[in-house]
Parts: sequence; C-alpha cells; structure tokens
Amino acid sequence: MAEQDTQIQLVTFQISEELYGIDIMDVKEIVRVQDIRAIPNAPSYVEGLFNLRGEIIPIISLHKRFHLKRAQLGEDDELLSGFIIIDLGDMKLGVIIDKVERVVAIEAAEIQPPPQMLKGIGAEYIQGVVNRESGYLILLDIRKLFSAKELKKIEEIRR
Repeated sequence: MAEQDTQIQLVTFQISEELYGIDIMDVKEIVRVQDIRAIPNAPSYVEGLFNLRGEIIPIISLHKRFHLKRAQLGEDDELLSGFIIIDLGDMKLGVIIDKVERVVAIEAAEIQPPPQMLKGIGAEYIQGVVNRESGYLILLDIRKLFSAKELKKIEEIRR
C-alpha cells in the first residue's frame, strides 16, 4: 500500500519543444482539435469556447500566454494534437497542446524543485521537474497557471 502512495500518475504532453505533465486526477479528458468559437474582447490567450457534449468550456493557449512557438510536428504527430480538458473544481478549462504523449507513473521522490531559469513557462507555475533519459519532464501546477482575477474573467466569458 505504501508503494502506491509514493507514485503519481501523470498525463504527459508536448507544448513547443518541452514535455509537460499534469496529475491525471486533474485531467477530465483529452479531445482532438475541434472548432472553437472565438470570443470578442477576450484576453489574447483565450482562443474561444468549445462545446463538449453540451458543456461550454473556455479554450486556453499556453503558447500565447507564455509566448511559446508551436512545435514543428510531422503529419502523424498532428493526429495527437488537441485539447486537454482540466478540472479546476468549479470550472473546466481546455488547454491547447501540440501533442499528447502518454500516461506515466513517477515516484514522488523523483520530483525535483524547478530550476530558476527554465525556458518558456515561468518557475512559479511549475510544481517540479523529473529527469528522464530524453531530457526532463516539467510538472505544471494547474492551479497556479491563472490568477483568481484571470479565472474570474474566463468564467465571465464562458457565460
């Protein structure tokens, strides 16, 4: 039983050139790219709204929010792009990803504090990093990606 307590399941995905992970418990689902309805006067990083089986979900571009380039993907990899629908408790958000990777289990002891100088997304939004053979995996803290004020504005857009 103690062994399960030290493992964390992560959904991993690529944004720009980096590999990110989110706790699987925060992920509602992964959706292929669909039509998004643009919203006038929304913050620049809000791509618009998406209707997921009757539920209206704001779609966020971390590319625009953090000034990241889109990944250069081959035709096969483009089939793996889409949105990760995350559950923030009282609201769901869709985050545009370049490519979904896979679900991985990591040991909590493997997580290291984020380096102060990471390319792309700032250290304040990062829970930690895990060294992998192919580089490192960045664990996003989805509850810190947006301030309370930003979430309120996104919620107002959704209505």
